[in-house]
Amino acid sequence: MPVPSALAAVPSSGTATRPTVALNAGVTDSSFAQAIEIETVAELNMARTQPGTYAGLLREYRKSIRGMYFERPGEVTVVLNEGAKAVDEAIAFLERQKPVSALSLSRGLSLAAMDHAKDRGRTGQTGHGGSDRSTMDTRIKRYGTWKKTAGENIAYGAVTARDIVIQLIVDDGVPSRGHRNNIFNPEFLVVGIAFGSHPGYRTVCVQDFAGEYEER
Repeated sequence: MPVPSALAAVPSSGTATRPTVALNAGVTDSSFAQAIEIETVAELNMARTQPGTYAGLLREYRKSIRGMYFERPGEVTVVLNEGAKAVDEAIAFLERQKPVSALSLSRGLSLAAMDHAKDRGRTGQTGHGGSDRSTMDTRIKRYGTWKKTAGENIAYGAVTARDIVIQLIVDDGVPSRGHRNNIFNPEFLVVGIAFGSHPGYRTVCVQDFAGEYEER
């Protein structure tokens, strides 16, 4: 059965060679993080620091789109809202996007992200409002203080770091392209990542961003 793509974002208050990036890029302490969370930080940093190269990955991704379906052998078919149009727009964006600084992984932000990922997995809900009425801001403040700006991305259904980041950059069905804007916001310098299971979409990945973050 096809499953719809699902995304949520809180904005800030040819054949290409396969690019690689060090898995420890932006990570000085990985003791609290799962492998896929570390990989997601590296993937975000590849996109931020090598946007032109990342456009090549989207060209490969586009080859698996058939009308309004994303179809890859051995994987669940994903129903799209915009089809190839959104991918083409994302490619054009990446080709003109200037590199921005890499993100550093934050333990406190990751704990805040994990609180929400666990809540989404337990309740099966989507969106940024927690079942305990928490918001992105209140969750982040449980573990420290953010400065300058903060934002949150949530992706559902992706099983690899690359698919998570591509999904958010393409931002299919999100007119504001808020996830993409968060990823390439030059004011964001730290990030927390949490990956977990979801009863409706299989997986959930929460990303909490901040300009600065002072942990408790």
